[in-house]
Amino acid sequence: MSQALSSEKPFQISISSFDLTLLRQKLELVRLAHEVDNAGWDYGVPLSEIKRLTAYWKDTFLPKWHEHEAKLNEDLGPQFTRDIEVDGGFGKINVHYVHRKSAVVDAVPLLFVHGWPGSVLEVKKILPLLVEESPDYPSFHVVAISLPGYGFSEAPQRKGFEAVQLAEVCNKLMLSLGYTEYVTQGGDVGSLVTRKIAQIYGPKHSKAWHTNSPIGEPPHPIKRPLLLLSHLLFSYSPSEKAGLERTMQFQKQGSGYFAQQSTQPQTLGYSLDDSPVGLLAWIYEKLVNWSDGYSWTDDEVLTWISVYWFSKSGPAASTRIYYELAQAYPEGIFSGVQTPIPVGHSYFPQDIFVVPRRWIRAANPTLVFESDHESGGHFAAHERPEELVSDLRKMFGKGGPCYGVVPGKTGYVVDVIKFGGRD
Repeated sequence: MSQALSSEKPFQISISSFDLTLLRQKLELVRLAHEVDNAGWDYGVPLSEIKRLTAYWKDTFLPKWHEHEAKLNEDLGPQFTRDIEVDGGFGKINVHYVHRKSAVVDAVPLLFVHGWPGSVLEVKKILPLLVEESPDYPSFHVVAISLPGYGFSEAPQRKGFEAVQLAEVCNKLMLSLGYTEYVTQGGDVGSLVTRKIAQIYGPKHSKAWHTNSPIGEPPHPIKRPLLLLSHLLFSYSPSEKAGLERTMQFQKQGSGYFAQQSTQPQTLGYSLDDSPVGLLAWIYEKLVNWSDGYSWTDDEVLTWISVYWFSKSGPAASTRIYYELAQAYPEGIFSGVQTPIPVGHSYFPQDIFVVPRRWIRAANPTLVFESDHESGGHFAAHERPEELVSDLRKMFGKGGPCYGVVPGKTGYVVDVIKFGGRD
């Protein structure tokens, strides 16, 4: 048995009494920021929201943590950890992942990669849908990784751990599980990672990928002159204009987090690692502003935040990827979008980047699947799980552009019921 295989261990979320007591003490000693009159959301998360969530976290949610913990273990099971050796002197990183197999033997192996400020929790709602067995749509064997530095995975200890290394970890994880050929799905940072997997490991291992965070390179007089000409000569549809307006508004008023995390993440990190309320405010703002009117329950929000608070390397570790990406790709993450394998896009109108289709299509020559949605924001797997799964079923199902893209793994039951049982 190889070292990679022998290192796999079953995993259950199990937070110590010490960590629970420490969190309660910090919540009891919180000092909240002053707020001007009638501030609303103009300055960030309103004081009234933070007061309410802090009190609920301390007095109601935290005392019942073991119930929430048990539900997470049930919803995300089975979970494992495994050591992955990363090239370039980064050494071994112990990664956490969910691995749920379908009852369909020939299910399509699918790697799900989360983003920030998400975690492996993002797979929770789509997981049971993806493994469903049906003659009408394909089924998937699902692997959902906690990226290094997130959740219950270790964080890298050396500089320079960027998208290439994240892709390497993900590919090696799939290979160690016996999935030498697979497909991927991701949003936010997960979209960047799955794109990098496609570029480096496709088409040998990665056969097709899907994202709910599609991007395209903007018009440019030298790099994309034809797109610039089209931009100047032809108008955009009302929905495209609305998307551009939302994108520009986000860049103007909602991208401060990106500037901080991509330049001085350590400075921010002390607050995130030491103050649970600071962490709550930092992430809750994004959950509200980046979703499409989704009705977040207090339990949902605090489960999301608690996974960050109790993460293996602390919440600050998750922000460093922005710095590493900025160093590795000074031209920006919107360049080099092309991949050698088929890609599918789901378009949700209230995502944080919504650019015209011609920009996206010009930058993605292997684009084979597109799906429009009337509502939905940045957290598609959580906000619109049924719609996202429906898109994956259409893309990889019979009649879809990527049906049978993984040889021998169509996602459908091969044999009919024979002699009163399944052959």
